[in-house]
Amino acid sequence: MKKGYIYILSNNSKTLYVGVTSDLIKRIYEHKNNITKGFTTKYNIKSLVYYEIFDSIEDAITREKQLKAGSRLKKIALIESLNPTWKDIYDELL
Repeated sequence: MKKGYIYILSNNSKTLYVGVTSDLIKRIYEHKNNITKGFTTKYNIKSLVYYEIFDSIEDAITREKQLKAGSRLKKIALIESLNPTWKDIYDELL
């Protein structure tokens, strides 16, 4: 069974993007290099500030829906509980 990940990206003005993937390193690389055009490209959202790992992609999708339905304040609290300085943690994955 393939693992799943949810992730939160941000930019300098703390605009947030919540996503889900089965390959976190590849997906964040795509965001950082503007490989897929969309919201993150438009708002220059490239810093990985939070992620969670799940045993299945289905579990990750369920969690993504929970996060997207939640408030911005809850997302900020979640990020700051593990990453209070909002540093880009992508390099820690490599």
